[in-house]
Amino acid sequence: MSAMGRQPRSRSKSLNTSDSQLTSCQRLLVRSVLVTLLVAPSIIYLSKISGLESFFSFGGADGGDKNSRNTQSMVDSEDLATRIQSPLDPDRDKSPFVQPRMPVKTLLSVEQEEGDGAFVRRSIGRPELKQLDPFILLDHFAVAPPAGFPDHPHRGFETVTYMLEGSFTHQDFDGHKGTIGPGDLQWMTAGRGIVHSELPAKHGVQRGIQLWVNLPGKYKMLEPRYQELEHKSVATVETHGVKVSVIAGDSYGVRSPVYTITPIMFLDFSLEPGAVVHQEIPGYWNAFIYVLEGKVQVGSKTASPISSYNTVLLGPGKGLSVWNAENGVCRFLLIGGEPIGEPVVQYGPFVMNTQQEIRKAIQDFRKGHNGFEKAPFWHSSPVHID
Repeated sequence: MSAMGRQPRSRSKSLNTSDSQLTSCQRLLVRSVLVTLLVAPSIIYLSKISGLESFFSFGGADGGDKNSRNTQSMVDSEDLATRIQSPLDPDRDKSPFVQPRMPVKTLLSVEQEEGDGAFVRRSIGRPELKQLDPFILLDHFAVAPPAGFPDHPHRGFETVTYMLEGSFTHQDFDGHKGTIGPGDLQWMTAGRGIVHSELPAKHGVQRGIQLWVNLPGKYKMLEPRYQELEHKSVATVETHGVKVSVIAGDSYGVRSPVYTITPIMFLDFSLEPGAVVHQEIPGYWNAFIYVLEGKVQVGSKTASPISSYNTVLLGPGKGLSVWNAENGVCRFLLIGGEPIGEPVVQYGPFVMNTQQEIRKAIQDFRKGHNGFEKAPFWHSSPVHID
């Protein structure tokens, strides 16, 4: 019995010791949890700053990256401007888009003579790039009197004239006449037919952009019409070293008042040194940029700089990122549009769907029929040069 009596006392002592040890373990566990709760937020915060956030993603590398991408894809343009362009943001040198648009072809626009002694740098509408649906032509023109674009016809598309320097006077056979100056815009729907002239209104070189936008077949015979905006009426935003004039479409939360039959965007961007712009573009649109001034990096901060007078065709994706690649201001146009997906047959200033329609347009113009009734009897007036 005495032996039996000592065994329980020994067990009791052992149990007491075990309880004490468990208590110590529990205390250590509590302390570890408290330390983790206090320190983890700082670690995660530091990891974001140092670019190591993926190592602390509770969803795993794949899950964390996917969630991050989904979040970025939902950020609107104004949020992108605020979040990405902050000098302290570690993602400043990265595109926020899951699939950013990248350059697929770059074309240098060489000056050539056009019209009556005028010079243009043509990017679209040349042998290497005959068209980019829905765009038929893009000219960067430089014209000094007495050169210009005297009386000539159009049918089947729209012309967009955007002045960069100087002034141009426009006249047509229906009595419309006006002058557009720096930053002004004329959006002309030629439709079934128009004859007009475009001539410099000032001494010196006048510079601007003319874009031809195709019309779907069902709209090619519309009555001609105009939309004109003075520079003060063009929607403009300035933020974080970025200035954008919204000629058509929308950007940074503002929309152009111009109505476009074919959905397009036409944006004039200027970037200060160190600035970057992130612009959403519908994924199924064709898009390109034309560099007016300076050098830009397209799609990636590590991309090779692209200089003035180059046209950059953009590959698939839902957004474009562009960085200023030098110490001065850079300026470029971003133009994109929804493809029409119809056959295009062009003969000079006539753009239709079939050869038969082209022959009809030429015949109508020569005989004064179907929209060209005033053509045989009209000539533009001399333009007064200031």
